[in-house]
Amino acid sequence: MRRRSVLSLLGLGGVGVLTAKGLSGCVAPVGNSSGVVKGFPFQPVQVPLPVNSDGLQASEQQSTYRELAVEDRLTVPEGFQSQLLAAWGDPLGDSRFGFNNDHLGFVQHAPDRASMTVNFEYISAVPWVQGFAEVVGRPLPFAALVSALQSSDGVIDCTALPAGDRRLPQIRTVADEAMTDLGIGVMTLQRDGQGRWKRAQAPQDRRITGISGLEEPEQQLLSTGPAAAVFRASNRQGYDDGLGDRIVGTFANCGGGTTPWGTVLSAEENFQSQVPEPVYADGSAAAPSERPFVCKDGKLGGLGNVYGLAGNKYGWMVEVDPNSADQSAVKHTALGRFRHEAVAVRAEAGKPLQVYSGCDRRGGHLYRFVSAERVETVQDKRNSRLFEVGELQVARFRADGSGEWLAVTPEAVVDPFRPSRFSDADLGCPVELPHRDRSQAGAELFREDAAVEDYCRRFATLSDLYRGEGEALQGAILVDAHLAASAIGATPTARPEDTKIDPVSGDLLIAFTSGSPGSTGGADPAVFKGPEGQSSWPNGWVMRLSESGENGFTWRMAVTGGTPWAGGLGFTNPDNVALDSKGNLWIVTDRSMKASAGDVFGNNSCWFVPRSGNGEEQAACFATGPMECEVTGVCLDQAEASVFLAVQHPGEVNGSRSQGDEEIQAHELVDRDGGVFQQLRTVPLGSNWPAQAPGRPPRPGVVAIQRSNGQPLLEA
Repeated sequence: MRRRSVLSLLGLGGVGVLTAKGLSGCVAPVGNSSGVVKGFPFQPVQVPLPVNSDGLQASEQQSTYRELAVEDRLTVPEGFQSQLLAAWGDPLGDSRFGFNNDHLGFVQHAPDRASMTVNFEYISAVPWVQGFAEVVGRPLPFAALVSALQSSDGVIDCTALPAGDRRLPQIRTVADEAMTDLGIGVMTLQRDGQGRWKRAQAPQDRRITGISGLEEPEQQLLSTGPAAAVFRASNRQGYDDGLGDRIVGTFANCGGGTTPWGTVLSAEENFQSQVPEPVYADGSAAAPSERPFVCKDGKLGGLGNVYGLAGNKYGWMVEVDPNSADQSAVKHTALGRFRHEAVAVRAEAGKPLQVYSGCDRRGGHLYRFVSAERVETVQDKRNSRLFEVGELQVARFRADGSGEWLAVTPEAVVDPFRPSRFSDADLGCPVELPHRDRSQAGAELFREDAAVEDYCRRFATLSDLYRGEGEALQGAILVDAHLAASAIGATPTARPEDTKIDPVSGDLLIAFTSGSPGSTGGADPAVFKGPEGQSSWPNGWVMRLSESGENGFTWRMAVTGGTPWAGGLGFTNPDNVALDSKGNLWIVTDRSMKASAGDVFGNNSCWFVPRSGNGEEQAACFATGPMECEVTGVCLDQAEASVFLAVQHPGEVNGSRSQGDEEIQAHELVDRDGGVFQQLRTVPLGSNWPAQAPGRPPRPGVVAIQRSNGQPLLEA
């Protein structure tokens, strides 16, 4: 069991924990049962802290929240029901439903038939290893491999091993199974007689795994755009995988989006966990040895090292046509390579296609791609070719609520964000730029303005930093898009996790999940401020951005995360978002379950923010997830009678829960009148979702939620 501080139990802090097998008399509060809370079309799900939407007076909040027990289940509003559509290990195509499902790409092909394209992001080693034999139906030699690698602390460069090394078969078995559980899946849904979506088998069902094409070249992914010239180069500074512009597999698939013509975009995010991220000045990859294979208790990574994968081929946006099983998935390199976590497509007849995406890292940037050609017919599948040629741009925000898009091209002037803008706000963040020694791959950190100014004198434009002829020069820049954007003065932001276009106003909404600084960067403190002007705010925001002219925009923070008594709406770390046809905002959250800092907010959850014309946003909880999970992938069907959620990594920290495993947390809370009181909270350790039986392994899965009476979600 986890052991944390008990300071608040002694009156010395805001949160504490006692570990125990139970707490007599600690029960969940009843809460308000008077019906739908004013302003919301459903009775909000209760969360473990006082919020404005709970419908309680201050005294009722104190009595209601003083003792509380969290449950290991998916909770939805009264009058709604949830149905599991698929979970890890279920059959899918010629393989299985993968692990840690994230973005859900729902495409409705007919009133009663749809496809759902599912991202499988990464491996949570603890629950994956615990549940593998039961879920997949065969043993996994993980423990034996951990033992075999103990002398090297679980880290090994497989590219240096001789072909006969006795550890290689175990390494390949574990790596193959993990890579099978990563990537993309396409499944078919059919509506039954009661109007509820269920799984249906169809020829379109398939898997694209982390190693698709490794053994069967016809399954390799294609690449388009300028970086394909980098992949094909016969001479290069770095590593050559010998595949030219074709690619083995896709992994780290996190956020995503759908196009108006029915394809799905899948964003490769934290690829650096599996392959080297740094590249050389010509865009070529660092050697696979730079990210060795790691296998130890509770940790599995560096999977690309096992297969000699080239790191510069990951970190892209992948397009899949869910209705065409024989069509290869494509990585569109004109959209840039970075830790993609979002995509929104703006397609208007007679105008260039615009694609918005974010780089989910501390200090990552917000990007816009503008196609060279114009959209003719919005729903024409030939629009996919517009992803191949155009200009990648990056956002520079100003503190006054305005901003501009900067072209990430060879002519772009080098003028980075200055480190003093962090230090003046008492933030210790460096500025990360392409390494000055252009014979080296990767970046270096700058902490002094004078060093940055010297850098600008040495490199006037991006063409001075990157190498290549013609299209290959632009390709090298796009392969290193994050560092190239940093070099030209893009604003470091607060981890942009999702982008969606408001169907009513046309505005872009961006979920920024956290403004906390990191070791290699942080968010601009002049833009990403807390409710009281704090230079660092860990709870996140949703920004509303309005385009202005060809390259300008205005922005404002529409939603702020945090506790209500600190100026937030009651949730933390907004992650994925969706908008319904009326412009109401649906938010799912992703607070870390590996640290106690966000424990006051309880389990990750789904929130509803009704459209407001007066700028006074309200929020109500629509669903809470099981223990130690992230709630992701929120999307709705065409009738807006079903909302789909992905439950990712339940039990990520503690794995399978045994009967009675729980801890007691103590929290200092504040009621709506400002009264401070203490709460004792019982919190299960680990998860058994969706089986709900002690000892059963937790399984990531996808659910559909509808009203029990079959009516639309927002109509009683």
